[in-house]
Amino acid sequence: MAAHTLAQKLIARASQRQEVAVNEIVTCAVDLAMFHDSSGPRRLKPMLEKLGAQIWDKSKVVLVMDHYVPEEDDDSRRILKIARDWATEQQLPNVYDSIGICHVVLPQKGHLRPGMFCVGGDSHSPTGGAFGAYMFGIGSTEMLGVVVTGEIWVRTPPTIAMDWSGQLPAGVTAKDMMLHMIGLYGTNGANYAAVEYTGSAVSALSMQERMTLSNMSAELGAQVGLIAPDQITLDYLASVGVNADVDLDYWRSDTTAQRDVRSFDASTLSPMVAAPHSPDNVHPVDQMRDTPVQVAYIGACTGAKLEDLRAAAAVLKGQRVDSGVRLMVAPATLRDQQDAQNEGIMDILLDAGAQVFATSCGACSGYGNALKGAANVISSTARNFKGRMGSAHTQVYLASPYTVAASALTGRISDPRIVLAEGKQ
Repeated sequence: MAAHTLAQKLIARASQRQEVAVNEIVTCAVDLAMFHDSSGPRRLKPMLEKLGAQIWDKSKVVLVMDHYVPEEDDDSRRILKIARDWATEQQLPNVYDSIGICHVVLPQKGHLRPGMFCVGGDSHSPTGGAFGAYMFGIGSTEMLGVVVTGEIWVRTPPTIAMDWSGQLPAGVTAKDMMLHMIGLYGTNGANYAAVEYTGSAVSALSMQERMTLSNMSAELGAQVGLIAPDQITLDYLASVGVNADVDLDYWRSDTTAQRDVRSFDASTLSPMVAAPHSPDNVHPVDQMRDTPVQVAYIGACTGAKLEDLRAAAAVLKGQRVDSGVRLMVAPATLRDQQDAQNEGIMDILLDAGAQVFATSCGACSGYGNALKGAANVISSTARNFKGRMGSAHTQVYLASPYTVAASALTGRISDPRIVLAEGKQ
């Protein structure tokens, strides 16, 4: 039998085939379909009613309310009422209302495991690839087909292997790795291929850091962002109550499988910043130094998980943010916020002058126009397209939580390594 990539193995399993070839079109059975208050019921309900159709398997559907919470206006109240009423009417067993962002809630609630084939009604659904699952984002019409039939067709993509050797320096994160790759190849650089992250630097990452890589595969133009499962994966799953029986030797690309391998040395990487108005407008932090900021935002599925909050706290401990900066922190989920509280991280952030906001998509999706009036914002989110975060007049710079926190201290884009080094003296 020929050698196969992880992507090919995952698609073969979902299509009940022994093997699939690159560019072969197959029909796959869906193990899980996730959608949220914005992409889900308000769009699916009328289409299902028009067809007179039913959900194929309610146990395989997950609904998360995260985009329009907390309700701040009549429009958000209307959208959430549709979602909540439909969830009750359909008696959906997996509904998570206002407890966090879908891409982080999903694994925390034990819905993802290696070998699965999943779809999500959101572009950052490739986050699931961090668990060795084939997961990608689809639109509402495609989701309708999945919800009714439990199936979707895919063209088996080629695989690009982003191989990271070495070890990340202190103050440098998966977000910096991702920004570096997007800066090199552009927002369509992957051309809807399967991107697989490999190498010693990737293997050393925690699950939440791996999730950041897979999440921002969307900004690289990939269909999926895969990481082969290992003991770190199994330990995380066990921590959320999933005792998965996984063949770790099988769920990885075969050594001789055909892949486009691109090599990087993590030990040489510095903190990176994406300047307005695209995630691929990337520069080392030193080239952006002294750019003034009025808002520092630590939020979103990409940048406000427990690991991200820890990074910010490491920079901010015992210090106060610049008087001209508003530091906004919106933890990714209630669990992340509670864990951060138990570790003393939330107290560090509050003592430094942070304002804490709801565990929702918030300013990342432009909800509430929280950034209105700020000229420059440095943010841990995934996108900085013009108007993305609510205000077309705001210049958004993307960076890691370390860099966002360091910039909040100084009032200008700053290298977190300097702050961290000073803290050790």
